[in-house]
Amino acid sequence: MIDSKALHDLHDADRTLVMGVLNITEDSFSDGGLWLDPAKAREHGAAMLDAGADIVDIGAESTRPGAKRVSEADELARVTGATKALLEHGAVLSIDTTRASVAAAALDEGAQIINDVSGGTLDAELPHVVADHDCLYIVQHWRGWLAGSKGATPDADTSVYHGGVLHDVRDELMRQVDAVLAAGVKPERIIIDPGLGFSKPGIEHNLPLLAGLETFRATGYPVLIGQSRKRFVSALLADAGFDEPTMDDRDNATAAFSALCAEHGAWAVRVHDVARSRAAVAVGNVWRRYAAA
Repeated sequence: MIDSKALHDLHDADRTLVMGVLNITEDSFSDGGLWLDPAKAREHGAAMLDAGADIVDIGAESTRPGAKRVSEADELARVTGATKALLEHGAVLSIDTTRASVAAAALDEGAQIINDVSGGTLDAELPHVVADHDCLYIVQHWRGWLAGSKGATPDADTSVYHGGVLHDVRDELMRQVDAVLAAGVKPERIIIDPGLGFSKPGIEHNLPLLAGLETFRATGYPVLIGQSRKRFVSALLADAGFDEPTMDDRDNATAAFSALCAEHGAWAVRVHDVARSRAAVAVGNVWRRYAAA
């Protein structure tokens, strides 16, 4: 049984948290294959905890444009194996999955959060699993499972926002939340995520969402931001004069966004380089505290 008070305290955290990304996949866009071996996955998860991660987000299926689905059996094996190992380290675990069966298995092991990049739209049973387990549920905006990823420009046919990206994403995300509530998920268990990079390939799609963070916070739900190493981060750096931005450049820019998100009240930032963003988030948290004094 998940501790209700612990979930309440996590949901209503008074500072921005750091969520470390543990990709147990062959082809995730920045670290695919690095942690596929179970021993390496456990070591990397433990290292992120040691570096100060408040939450570890375990994902066993890549959602990059062009990725193919892994089998349900493979996803189950990868996720449950890592879940068992990291719970022994006292981790707060988020499970990045769109499958109800994977969510149920991980929650039964002791995970506390389900991070559903489809926002309840891919597997209609997943919100019901969340409701039955009374865990936290991250509802992310995305217009379709890898839709529009076959052409030269990923998401080209799902990234037109006639009412402006900020307001269209907010309105579509709130409709997803309404559906999740109708499935029985409690409002005090919901966290929202505008889904940077999902149906949003360019700078012009993502920066309005970051700059408009208060629009999402005004819904009353905590807001997760997942900016780490995204395509638009590299594009932004290239526009700023960086010639072929390196992964180190991306992580520096990610940390800068982490500080800004903390300053503006994000619930958490989801990042690959925990140590770098933990320091940045610490600065943003302090800045916000002094700005409110």
